[in-house]
Amino acid sequence: MRSLPARSFSQTFVALAGLVLVSAQPVLAADDDAPKGPAVTVLKAAKSCFSDIVEATGSIVAREETSVRPERPGLKVTEVLAEAGETTTAGQVLARLALPEGGTLQVTAPVAGVIATSTAQIGAPASARGEALFTIVARSEYDLVGLVATNDVRKLAVNQPATVRIAGAGDIDGKVRRIGPTVEPNIQQGMVYIGISSQRRLLLNASGRALIKIGQSCNVAVPLTSVQYSSAGTVVQVIRRNRVETKRVEIGLMSGGNIEVRDGLNEGDIVVARAGALLREGDPVRPVMASEAAK
Repeated sequence: MRSLPARSFSQTFVALAGLVLVSAQPVLAADDDAPKGPAVTVLKAAKSCFSDIVEATGSIVAREETSVRPERPGLKVTEVLAEAGETTTAGQVLARLALPEGGTLQVTAPVAGVIATSTAQIGAPASARGEALFTIVARSEYDLVGLVATNDVRKLAVNQPATVRIAGAGDIDGKVRRIGPTVEPNIQQGMVYIGISSQRRLLLNASGRALIKIGQSCNVAVPLTSVQYSSAGTVVQVIRRNRVETKRVEIGLMSGGNIEVRDGLNEGDIVVARAGALLREGDPVRPVMASEAAK
C-alpha cells in the first residue's frame, strides 16, 4: 500500500478536526440555553380590582322602637297571639284583653316590623301606664352603631355600601345612614350609623362589624407570598431568561390573600409565587407555572 505524503496527511487531519469542531458547536449551545438551577413555582401578574374598606365595630340597635299598650287601665290579658321574634304586619292582632264591664279588647300592631320583646301573659294586668305588652322594631329597620378610627371618619359618606357581620346572623347588606359630628375624646374614634333592613330577628345590643366600601382600585395583583419586605424596600422576584431579578414595588390594598401592586410590575410579568431568601439576584432557575405545579 502506498503511504500518503506528509503534507496530504496533515491537511486531511486538519479538515477532519474542523468537521468535528463544527458538529460539536450546536450541542454546546443547546446545553447553555437549557434551564438550570432549582424548580421554582411562578405565575403571571394579572390585573385585579380591590375594594378600599373602612371597618367599624359596634352593636345592633333598633332604629325606631314602638311600644304597644292598651289605652285604658284595669284590663287583663286573656289571649296572646304573637311572640317575641315574630314578624308582624300593621293592624295585626297581638293579644286580647278582658274589659272590666265585660267583653274583650283587641291589641293590634300599630306598625309592621319585628316583635323585639313581649311581656304579655294570660291573666297578667295591662294598662296604658304599665309595662309595654310588646315592643316592635318598626319596619324591621336596625342600625349598627359603630366606632371608626379618626383618620377614617373623613373618608365616610352617606349611602356608602357596607357589609355587616353579626355573630349568629351571617352577613347582611347595609348602608352608611349617618356620620357622627364629633369624636370620642378618650378613645379618639368617631361614630357611624349603618342602616340595616332585615326580616330576620336580630338580637338587640349584639356586637357586629361593618365593612364599609369607600372606593375601588384596579391594578396588577400578586399573592401576598410573592412580596418581601427588606432594608431595600418592598420587593418582588421575577423571572427573566430563566434567571431571578429583584424588582422594587409600591404596594396598595389587600384582599383574599392577594395584594395590589401600584408600581414596579407589569401585567404578564412572571413572578415567583413564594419569594424567599434562598433565591438571589441572577440565580438560574427552572420556572414552573403554578397551574402546572398544582396538577
